[in-house]
Amino acid sequence: MSERRLDSHRTVIASLILLILLTLAAFYAPRFTYPTVVPKVVPPVRPIMPAVQLWLSTADRRLELQRQPDIDMTPRGTSPADVVIDLKKTFQTMVGFGAAMTDSSAWLLQNKLNFFQRRALLRELYGPPPNLGFNMMRLTVGASDFSLKPYTFDDVPFGQTDPQLQHFNITPTLHDLIPTVRQVLAINPGLRIVASSWSAPAWMKTSENLIGGELLPQYESTYADYLVKFLDTYESNGIPIFALTLQNEPGFVPVTYPGMEMPAATRARVIAQYLGPKLAERNPKTQILEWDHNWSQADQTLSVLANPDAARYIDGVAWHCYEGSQYAQGRVHRAFPKKDAYITECSGGDWESAINGELLWFTRELLVTGIRQWARGVIYWNLVLDEQHGPHFGGCALCKGVVTIDSHTGEVTRNDEYYAFAHFSKFVLPGAVRVESTMTDDKGLANVAFQNASDGSVVLVMVNSNVKPFPVSVAQGQTRFEYTMPPESVATFVWNADQANTWARRVLRWLERAR
Repeated sequence: MSERRLDSHRTVIASLILLILLTLAAFYAPRFTYPTVVPKVVPPVRPIMPAVQLWLSTADRRLELQRQPDIDMTPRGTSPADVVIDLKKTFQTMVGFGAAMTDSSAWLLQNKLNFFQRRALLRELYGPPPNLGFNMMRLTVGASDFSLKPYTFDDVPFGQTDPQLQHFNITPTLHDLIPTVRQVLAINPGLRIVASSWSAPAWMKTSENLIGGELLPQYESTYADYLVKFLDTYESNGIPIFALTLQNEPGFVPVTYPGMEMPAATRARVIAQYLGPKLAERNPKTQILEWDHNWSQADQTLSVLANPDAARYIDGVAWHCYEGSQYAQGRVHRAFPKKDAYITECSGGDWESAINGELLWFTRELLVTGIRQWARGVIYWNLVLDEQHGPHFGGCALCKGVVTIDSHTGEVTRNDEYYAFAHFSKFVLPGAVRVESTMTDDKGLANVAFQNASDGSVVLVMVNSNVKPFPVSVAQGQTRFEYTMPPESVATFVWNADQANTWARRVLRWLERAR
């Protein structure tokens, strides 16, 4: 028993010692504390602002469509802006820009450039951006003043007629014009071609000559057949025609080159009774454009459009720039808002008024204001001429092409008109919509804005006609930017208003192509 008591006593003592040790360990052990969580100060998220790309040209030719440093956009804030762009207010959808492939232009391209030079120049003019991106062209039905000789597609000996058009042929265009147009179509299959006749064959006219006279009433139906035969023949040669005008400059009778007067009553009758019905069932459809003459005689086209029998077949109005005001386009549009407007001819030249260049006039008056007055497309006159303003048969002796080809060396010179059109054609893509932008003409500025359908990008073209720099502010949505326009300059600004949607559209297009 004594041994058991001793063991019990030892156990109690050991337990007490262990308890004391544990107590001391707990008392002297370092205290553990959880780290204090200090909240981080997160700066407010700033929206990602698109950068504005800029291309600039100056009237003194110091800069010719030169890329400039990007401009940073900032939040719009509450300060007023000179130009406010509203993407929700839209106007016409753009078809495009281009120039006429006259007989003279085609002859120079085929005979003064070698194969490689010609291919390079046509790709530069008609290839997609970063090339010029031309996608419209005007062709003449028969000869114009910019042909090497006068002709139509149904010429017969004097005193003979051909009402069945048995002698119709396009031989004069087979060597130079048709091969050149087909080369352009290989570069840009979406090319939109507008065709215009300068004269009916002589045997259809009161003058019995390609120069002067009017269309004889007994040949009105035959003349419509002649134009349809032209469409069919060119189509069979791989050249589709987007739109047709009945007569180039029907209110003017030239005395040195083919031409023909065609009063409003005659045009309305030919369209209503003959040409319109003949084209109505064609697929693809060839549009009919009325007038094809200057802004100064809007009453003529208003009278034709007021004829319901003719108007039902007319898709739009073609305009020239040589007399009158661009606001004639707006006048006709307000009266007939469903009829399109196109500028189908305007030429620059080495005349006295152009001594300081034509960049500002063509950009401001023809393109900016012409498009603000509802033009869906703008077509310059000759695409190419030589250093002697030709070759040509009568007519304009000082006209310039978009480019000049030296007839001796083949050197290509890009004229002011090239850069005026490039400020649009390289950036405003087919299908773009003109959008609202504040008019600033009273400040010596002109502007017009678009949104491209393909990627949602916004394009603003601005012209500063002032002889001093002009600071301008532009606002769109919740963003704005500031820029000082150099004196006498043209600027094209491009930015993406909605980057997320832009990338989404690109992904969708990629997926569609991948199917």
